[in-house]
Formats: sequence, structure tokens, C-alpha cells
Amino acid sequence: MTKQQELHTILASGLEALSLELSDTQQQQLIDYVMLMDKWNKAYNLTSVRDPNQMMVKHILDSLAIVPYLTGNNIIDVGTGPGLPGMPLAIAFPDKTFTLLDSLGKRVRFMTQCVHALKLKNVTPVQSRVEEHQGEKPYDIVLSRAFASLKDMLHWCQHLVDSEGQFLALKGQFPQQEIEEVSNHFQVIKTENLTVPNLVGERHLVWLKKK
Repeated sequence: MTKQQELHTILASGLEALSLELSDTQQQQLIDYVMLMDKWNKAYNLTSVRDPNQMMVKHILDSLAIVPYLTGNNIIDVGTGPGLPGMPLAIAFPDKTFTLLDSLGKRVRFMTQCVHALKLKNVTPVQSRVEEHQGEKPYDIVLSRAFASLKDMLHWCQHLVDSEGQFLALKGQFPQQEIEEVSNHFQVIKTENLTVPNLVGERHLVWLKKK
């Protein structure tokens, strides 16, 4: 079995477990994204996950687990690293627009290469510190995964949305202490317990918005 076939098997069973349907093209884009990440990782150290099969679980399926909950059309993924969860979500939602923000040039160069190689029309990689970034208009969703505490995320990203916009934070264990530290200018709308196929450990999604 080739590496591509292995990745396809992991992805296909993961999509089935998540009850997600993606086209053959979308699935191939996700596999190609993992292959690119693996290739660039050797020189650029984009992720501590070294094995492509583990990347498919810990990065791709983990990102896709929030597909059923992603509303809005204009989305920014802050502190995206090599494009997580934004790149897999952009592949899953070709009709939504994604800005992938990271302060490190090597990560943004990698994402730019991915956008070109995967022919993604709905992704804009941006190199900037989040507090210095200004969107052309308020974003519908500010997305983060392993970026910062909820308190810091809201503090740094509050200028990116208006009163309608929402913050979505992908967390591991239920972040009870972080939720208690959220300033009273914001409210937690809801939380969701996520199940990621083949992933050991808890995953939670937290929605917040301005009061």
C-alpha cells in the first residue's frame, strides 16, 4: 500500500465516523495537503507530528470535527501555524472565505505554496501579529486551535468582529478555568464535546461573543 493509499484509508474511515461527505477531489486535496506538510516539515519544522498517518488524525480529522458547527462565510483562523484548522475547513467549505493568519514567515510561505498546489480559491494566507491585523470588513467567525487562552484570544482578537461576530475556540480538555477568566465584556454562548475518530484525548469547542 502506498502512503497515499494509507492516508486515503484513514481519511475515508474518519469521514464515515464523522458522518461527513466530501468529494473525491476534496479528499485528494486533504491527502495532498498532508503530503506537502510532511515534505516541508523536514526542513521547516511546521509541526511536532512527524508521521503523515498521525497528521491525518491529529490535524485533518481533528479540524474536520468542527465542520457541522461552522457557520458564517467570512472566517479568520488566528495563529493557524501551517494552516490548522483553516486549510482543511477551507477544502471542506469551498463557498466560505478563509483568512489564515500567522506571524511566522515560513508557515505563511508553506500555506501560500499549498494554496497554489491545491488550487484553492477561497484561502488568503497573511503574515501578521493578530493584534495588528485589520480585515477589510468584520469577520463572521474568529477561529483558533491551540492558539492562546480564551481571555488572551478575546483580548487580541476583539477588533476583528462586530457585535454579530463569534469566536470559536478548539480546546482539549474542558477549559473550565479559562471560561471563568473570560472578561464580562464577552459571554460564552455554548460548548460542545467533540469526538475525533482515532484520537486519544478530549476535544471541546467553545463559542463566545461580545455582550
